[in-house]
Amino acid sequence: MRGLFCGLIAIVAGEALAYPVIDDSPTRVQTTLKVGMPPVGTLRPKSVGEVSASRWTIDCAGMDREHCDWRAIREYVAPLGIPRMRQQAGWARCEKDPGKYDFAWLDQAVYDAKNMGVATWLELSYGNPAYSGGGGRQLAAGIPSSEEGLAAWDRWVETIVRHYKGTVVDFCIWNEPDLKGANRIEPLIDFAIRTAEIIRREIPEAQIAAFALTRAKVEFIEPFVKELKARDKIGLFTSVAYHHYNKNPDTGYEQVEASRAVLSSIAPTIKLLQGEGGTWSEWGAAGALKRLPWTELTQAKYDLRRSLGDLGHGDDTEVFHICDLEYRTSGFHDGLVRYGLVKTTGQAKGFRVLKVKMAYYAIQNAVSVFNDSLVCLDRKTTSTISGLDMGVIYDWRDLKTGLPVTVFWNAADMPSDSNETRSVRVRIQGMPLKTPVWVDVLTGNAYAISPEQVVFADGATTYMVPVYDSPTFVTDLTLLQLDESWQVKDKRKQGGDK
Repeated sequence: MRGLFCGLIAIVAGEALAYPVIDDSPTRVQTTLKVGMPPVGTLRPKSVGEVSASRWTIDCAGMDREHCDWRAIREYVAPLGIPRMRQQAGWARCEKDPGKYDFAWLDQAVYDAKNMGVATWLELSYGNPAYSGGGGRQLAAGIPSSEEGLAAWDRWVETIVRHYKGTVVDFCIWNEPDLKGANRIEPLIDFAIRTAEIIRREIPEAQIAAFALTRAKVEFIEPFVKELKARDKIGLFTSVAYHHYNKNPDTGYEQVEASRAVLSSIAPTIKLLQGEGGTWSEWGAAGALKRLPWTELTQAKYDLRRSLGDLGHGDDTEVFHICDLEYRTSGFHDGLVRYGLVKTTGQAKGFRVLKVKMAYYAIQNAVSVFNDSLVCLDRKTTSTISGLDMGVIYDWRDLKTGLPVTVFWNAADMPSDSNETRSVRVRIQGMPLKTPVWVDVLTGNAYAISPEQVVFADGATTYMVPVYDSPTFVTDLTLLQLDESWQVKDKRKQGGDK
């Protein structure tokens, strides 16, 4: 992939515009982090096709309401290494005139992504004001409620599912139906069932998520699955999606685990799915996690902690968003909102990409390691971290070798702009690693752990390593694919020049 994007040029209205390149050099992320350990290399980013990462999704939604444009950001999707993107199908944009469907705007994203090796998770949202009682087309919109609106919804669902049959298998039914109390649970249950029945009739093997709730709500999920069980409809759904926005990304999992317990007891075949999570790269006036002093650094830390925390709790994870979004008529946001991994202009300037943010490279680093080559162990982890008031630790194992990949960070507060570390003791079951390394996921830099930092006793190994408020991990050097091109080696010592 090296150099593939260095010549990225777009021709827009006859004018050549040089788009920001994706930096794949080992110095692509630079911070003030200092650890006093010898560096051994930097994680090599992996594009789609180089890695299997089936539990990750990148959000590319919002095109249904023209908050962004696929053509502007398409080149930045596959290099993340994430093989699935979220798109909102946008009934109102597909059927502006009753009975006339136009999927061209969505086709360009779905089929282009497929050619890149990126599958689409298609969210069937929102309503369509072209029909009386057809529901609203924005956040906190009501679902279709009239006979005319529901019948038109059914026709559109059937049409779009048939249109993408053979290309799309992952579906979700309605975005944040519980936002601002826009919909009651009773009609939502009927609505979800009728929609899922249409999808499954056309695509029996479909993976269907019921809703994308604003958070994992037991008070919503429990009556939903109880009613599914009473109607013998549990088999329609494979998951319930939830969104996860907390100032401290390591809080709120109590709700997730409570919801998981409900599903396990009533509908064990239905899993939880984190369907939207991320934060700003700067201060913003309106929207989730608004009016907080976010920066590119704290955004990168947040996105890493949210993603690895979701995976560590057993759920798939979704990164919101590939690009910044321009909201104009939602009633919830004002203008551009900077949740993106790449910074973009608004519609007036063609949603042009201005820069690639630090969070983009941080997610690249995470996906290059925490993918299908590893398995995350049960939350009753055997590893421990001591020396922190509130630390989190997750145990992973390499499927081929069984070697540990133990990730941890300081979770006491929301991410900060400080990169100050403290020393902690990470205790991992088993013999010492032969070539132990400590890796900072944010920068991708790997450092050698010296023998003086390692103690073996009672069947476990303790590593004395740094920690801060961004994910780092301990593993064996042999598991990593590193870029060492920044190192200048003395050829005379290697038998080269005499």
